[in-house]
Amino acid sequence: MRYGGLCMKGSIHKHNTCHYFYVAWYEKKKLYTISRYKGFLCRDGEMAGMKGKDMAERLLSLMRADYENGAFRIEKWTREIPSDIVPYLRTWLDEDGRSLSPATRKDYENSIKNHLVPWFEKNPYQLHEIQYDVLCRLLNDIKRTGKGKKNVIYCLRRCLVHAYKSNRISAIPLFPEESKYGIVDPIIQWLPEERQMKVIQAIPDYHQPIFWWLKYHLRRPSEAMALHRADYLRDQDAFLIRRTFSAKQLVDYTKTKKQHLIPCHSEFKKIMKKMPIRMDSPYFFVNPRGKVKDKHYTHCTMRVIWINACEKVGEDIDMYSGLKHSSCSQYVNEKHYSLDQVQMMTDHARRESVKRYAVLQLEEKRRLLEGKQ
Repeated sequence: MRYGGLCMKGSIHKHNTCHYFYVAWYEKKKLYTISRYKGFLCRDGEMAGMKGKDMAERLLSLMRADYENGAFRIEKWTREIPSDIVPYLRTWLDEDGRSLSPATRKDYENSIKNHLVPWFEKNPYQLHEIQYDVLCRLLNDIKRTGKGKKNVIYCLRRCLVHAYKSNRISAIPLFPEESKYGIVDPIIQWLPEERQMKVIQAIPDYHQPIFWWLKYHLRRPSEAMALHRADYLRDQDAFLIRRTFSAKQLVDYTKTKKQHLIPCHSEFKKIMKKMPIRMDSPYFFVNPRGKVKDKHYTHCTMRVIWINACEKVGEDIDMYSGLKHSSCSQYVNEKHYSLDQVQMMTDHARRESVKRYAVLQLEEKRRLLEGKQ
């Protein structure tokens, strides 16, 4: 029923024996009784600062607003628990989490447990009430750095996308702009090739192959660790990158969910010919002192090996920067390859990802500033 253009559906009543208030609502010739507002029974004293009848009136006004906006679904009001963001976050991860990589799921679990649930317990909202202003307040309250804040918000965004596809909300809200996260792109740390090679040469001989492979092929350490002997295609003299380790678990896909065919570098070919073949393991790189099953390398082991080698030659740089970042930067700044050429070698999907390697060395900048040719 409408009066003066406004929805007049629904009415408020009080239960005769249990003495709580409820909304009576007819939908498709069926009577529904809705007695909870934000999960609280509409009874005096259930919610601080709001009496039972006030709660029922607020509930009715929200239902009428949805009806006016063409977004009304009775399921939203008869199933209060899925509409409340806190329990929905947990049920969503159980349902949608199967499609996530182990590392991403672990990060989402952390975001939900340590950030989203505590905040929404203090600030109770239903799914449809999460809008831009709410997201901005949440963003400002997250006790993490810029990238960490973004990870928490993106976790919530994926949850709301799932809710939208499940027809639990009528639209996905606008999210805070990138500038609000306070993310500052760090300057890429990298080693010139001569210094990079000294670090690798300081590694014990039996551990060096996997590090040389990373230097020459511009891939992630987790992909090198996951490489199998079957992934070297002898007829093409190339490596098929199709696996990785995610949160210490081997998965049959890469971080980008794409396979990559990488030619075997001629310098690594010389190293590969001297590598012992271990038939007791399917992995291409086998740690002769490894204690895990099949003796593949782990990220922890590789990091310790790298740090020890850096200490020997007086360098202080993390493994990822010292290998992939350094090799990519060398191609641009030392060997003067174009960004397009480096993008082709690395299989980066976005050119923006390669631009960060085009940072001239300090001495090169000095020469240009002085006007020297």
